[in-house]
Amino acid sequence: MSALRTFERSAAPATVAEAIADEGYAIIRDMLDADSLARLRGELDPLIAATPAGHEDFMGMRTVRFGRLLARCEQARVMALDPMLLEVVEGVLGPFCVRIQINYTGVMHLLPGETAQILHRDAGLYPFQNPAPPLICATMWAVTDFTRENGATWLVPGSHLWDEGRTPVESEVVQAEMPAGSLLLYNGAVFHGGGANRSNGARTGCAIQFSLAWLRQEENQYMACPPELARTFPQRLQELIGYDLGAVNLGFVDHKHPNEVLNGTAGDGPGDLGPEALQRREERTNKLRVASWAPMNRKRVRLDADVVQGSG
Repeated sequence: MSALRTFERSAAPATVAEAIADEGYAIIRDMLDADSLARLRGELDPLIAATPAGHEDFMGMRTVRFGRLLARCEQARVMALDPMLLEVVEGVLGPFCVRIQINYTGVMHLLPGETAQILHRDAGLYPFQNPAPPLICATMWAVTDFTRENGATWLVPGSHLWDEGRTPVESEVVQAEMPAGSLLLYNGAVFHGGGANRSNGARTGCAIQFSLAWLRQEENQYMACPPELARTFPQRLQELIGYDLGAVNLGFVDHKHPNEVLNGTAGDGPGDLGPEALQRREERTNKLRVASWAPMNRKRVRLDADVVQGSG
């Protein structure tokens, strides 16, 4: 197993973004200090206790999962606005969009006895063949230590650059072992999955995904965080969950800016749907050219659990 691409919190965000472009992932240590971890655990523990485990194989029969973290967890809102995190995400996704957005939030709490999840790509939600520009920049925050024994995430480095037909093999897989408070970031086209929990304790991770703002969000943030709740958020978080323009004229409400409508400042006339800063950003955005297309299923790969002991 090769050495993991791991950085300190003091690392330059551009350097971390370059690692994600090259390898498909990066780990940053100490993104949460002891007090932040304690607050996060205090908010998550009662939610985990109230949520039943498992309902189907892919999501895990011994895994507690739930979403709507920004509505339920104040510390998650702080995490989503972390300046270093946002700068790294902008470095990964920014060349292909005018705005980034929060795509999904959730908890994956693996109980002892959970089996390995099948390898998959999060970006398989969208009808793009691999390789493609980055569509999703996913994150996994380690609420507990992530170890080989308790199901630390399995990754296939570089698989975001593979052709659609290539399938990973056991020797290409690494496991994202990291201490609590660390942050794993990865391109949504990287093969990954939750590992098998062969320990006596639970493994808890907190996911906050970002995507290009011209894509449909996996988690419907307008229902997860409806206007009456979103109005209590900082404006930057309001924008990130979708109460913003995704590009010039993209996402307006009655020809008004959605953030102004949300906060009651839109007035009676049309809003400014093409501010100069947004236009300049749009001019710098890479435009895609579709060269071919073909029907195909999402690719999911089951590796030999006895050999790999997890699937990412």
